[in-house]
Amino acid sequence: MGIKIDYKIKPVDLEKEINYTFELSGSKILSLEKTWNPANGAPVFTVRGIYTSRGWTEWTQGFQFGSALLQFDAMSGEPQCSIYSKCRTSAQAEDFLIIGREGTLKYMGSHLTHIGVHDHGFNNVSTYGNLLRLAKEGKIECSKEEIELYKLALKVSGAVQGSRWTNIAGGLGFIYSFNGPHSLFIDTIRTLRALALAYKLGHFLMGEGDKRISLLTRLILHILTTINFNIYFGNGRDIYDVRGRVAHESIFNVNNGSYRCPNSQQGFSPFTTWTRGLAWAILGFAEQLEFLKALSAQEIETVLNEVNEKLDRKLIENFNLSFLKNGELTFEGLKKLMLDSAIATADFYIENSCTDGVPYWDTGAPYLYKMGDYLNKPSDPFNKWEPVDSSAAAIAAQGLIRLGNYITADGNAKIGKKYRQAGLTITRTLLNPPYISTDKNHQGLLLHSVYHRPRGWDYIPKSRSVPSGESSMWGDYHLRELCVMLLKEIRGEPYLTFFNICLD
Repeated sequence: MGIKIDYKIKPVDLEKEINYTFELSGSKILSLEKTWNPANGAPVFTVRGIYTSRGWTEWTQGFQFGSALLQFDAMSGEPQCSIYSKCRTSAQAEDFLIIGREGTLKYMGSHLTHIGVHDHGFNNVSTYGNLLRLAKEGKIECSKEEIELYKLALKVSGAVQGSRWTNIAGGLGFIYSFNGPHSLFIDTIRTLRALALAYKLGHFLMGEGDKRISLLTRLILHILTTINFNIYFGNGRDIYDVRGRVAHESIFNVNNGSYRCPNSQQGFSPFTTWTRGLAWAILGFAEQLEFLKALSAQEIETVLNEVNEKLDRKLIENFNLSFLKNGELTFEGLKKLMLDSAIATADFYIENSCTDGVPYWDTGAPYLYKMGDYLNKPSDPFNKWEPVDSSAAAIAAQGLIRLGNYITADGNAKIGKKYRQAGLTITRTLLNPPYISTDKNHQGLLLHSVYHRPRGWDYIPKSRSVPSGESSMWGDYHLRELCVMLLKEIRGEPYLTFFNICLD
């Protein structure tokens, strides 16, 4: 059955729950700030309710300080709900601004030049990007020098991310993951925000011989490569080709640029769908559709000319080349490819989640069959067979709402409403028990998040057989970001996008 979409729910109907969520959120941010030891590395996920670190890659610290900035954003408006008075007695909005701003300036510098990860859009847009956005919106006072610092940070971050580049057959290419030049992750579709911001701030990458490399061109080529190899459309490329399914990782032979196979790091297998990767795709495509819509005709023409110069149609693998018009990639063709990808992944998510909108960690998890008709009932984070992943739900909810808004603005309100309402339905689930963390001693905000099930990194309570009851930095951050987006709509503030800072 999948998600039982509530077509009547409105953001204002969730205002009380959102305000209560930020009341809870504030105390949890303060608790983490009090107990976190920087020497232990960035906080990643909770164990028995306390945030701990887990060395793999440094991709979560931006969510730590970004969460404080989102808390400030939520509290610095003019909320009508009296529940805010409870939060303000323990900390004023400015306290969270101090945590976010000082933490960013003290600890995030190394993330700007981190050449070993693809996660710049997570770490640095969540911190420097939020600070610049808050200044643009007039919510914080910044000197000219401070604003220029934030801009420079975002330029550097986007260029460093853009330098992690692998060329492949057909003129395509991608930002490679921390696994190395052979590895394309679906996650990266959301971290493209770093390239987009650096480009819009007037930056470019300098290569050998002083060659200027367009970050927008690399962004577009990465999108095309991701669509070609990580998204399935039911066209029969293998016997597991189901429309909307995603591969967490695509593997390439870097010697000749040829595609080799799908793979998965955090999912169950290369031929099943890791649901957080699916959620990254929905949100990443929706945000990039919004971003492309904000570009000028001249910017679009320039980047498409450069992309078309690079494409070699005879060598492109797998692609249905019908997206080309007279052998050329057009803006309409690009938008259609991206929208088709967003809709396919959104449909797959809706169809493969429980009725309340929360998915299990992988659609092919090995013991799901023991749970009977699990898609025809609400999610059960306390079952004994397979864990849910609430962080995937928080990410997907924002993506579905953005996708619905985009499609509605593009003239198809009926279809747009489906995705927007699906996102709101998920949001309501996450803002209520058993997903919202009301325990004052638990540092996490969103319960029942999963990090790396195959490696067994997630804490399993003694009374349980699968992970449950814990939180993650990305799950908490994305729930806060989702709530800020909806609060802005409720209050009549400007629509939340990562690129607002670049608009006049």
